[in-house]
Amino acid sequence: MTSPHSLRADAPSTPCMDAAVTVRTEQAGLDALARALEDPNGLGGAFGRAVAILLGIQGRVVVTGIGKSGHVARKIQATLASTGTPSLYVHPAEASHGDLGMVLPSDAILAFSNSGETTELGDITTHALRTGQPLLAVTSKATSTLASTATLALTLPAMPEACPMGLAPTTSTLMQLAFGDALAVALLRQRGFTASDFGAFHPGGRLGARLRTVRDVMHTGSAMPLTAPDTPMRDVIMEMTHKALGCVGIVGQNGELAGLITDGDLRRALDHDLTTTLATNIMNPRPLTIDPDALASEALRVMNARRRPVTALFVLDPAGRPIGVVHLHDLIRAGVG
Repeated sequence: MTSPHSLRADAPSTPCMDAAVTVRTEQAGLDALARALEDPNGLGGAFGRAVAILLGIQGRVVVTGIGKSGHVARKIQATLASTGTPSLYVHPAEASHGDLGMVLPSDAILAFSNSGETTELGDITTHALRTGQPLLAVTSKATSTLASTATLALTLPAMPEACPMGLAPTTSTLMQLAFGDALAVALLRQRGFTASDFGAFHPGGRLGARLRTVRDVMHTGSAMPLTAPDTPMRDVIMEMTHKALGCVGIVGQNGELAGLITDGDLRRALDHDLTTTLATNIMNPRPLTIDPDALASEALRVMNARRRPVTALFVLDPAGRPIGVVHLHDLIRAGVG
């Protein structure tokens, strides 16, 4: 692989060559980071201790850093918060002018600095030492001031920057970002954080729609079209028309869903005498159903799984009793379709 330092800033090159060298240099940094994290006697062991420390605190993870490391720190803080680890970002300069009041004794501090000599971090690290808060330092210099004063130093491999002058933070910030993501995912797994929990923190936008459950969008109570097996078809049609969901659930004596009649079933039954035909005579005794805690996207998949897609699903409790109905239009309105 071509080293970025072998390319002078004025060396002839093409954009494609520059792009390839940049990506390969940063990829080498990620490969080195992965190998380091697999070493239980090195960074991997320190990583495990960091996870244990952050799981053990009663407060939040206070993430900090300045410059490019600060931008990475902000992203990592957002990832931690959205995956079940309470956290906040504190700017080091603002910490020196009153924002240290945001940092509680029950918190832990996670500081990012590639060099470990960032003077702006001085006040927040001193505060951690004074209060006895855990201070976790993410740096590439094991002998730096930040690493030597931290409760736990998480030393990333020292790898060349992708910048041809070796000056602009590129490889180092990508490694910091990957390390922070690894930490957030490890904490997520240890906390047993689920897709449902994730959805609670992401109610908006396309992602929020994908994470909504059937329970969030189903029709319940008197909005459900329900009738008994011995109901004349004339009354079934009235119930279907009134509830306007294109189906009627047939409920047995114990409240269980015994069958389903759709508007398609009605069309196929037009050759019957609807004044004498009962619901049980034309119902489908094995309708598709779904659990209330299934994702709304799963309901859409079930609807489309058959050769002839369906437009509505009854939602059942563990005893097989209907507790709701979800319609294709509900999923579309929710942004799932």
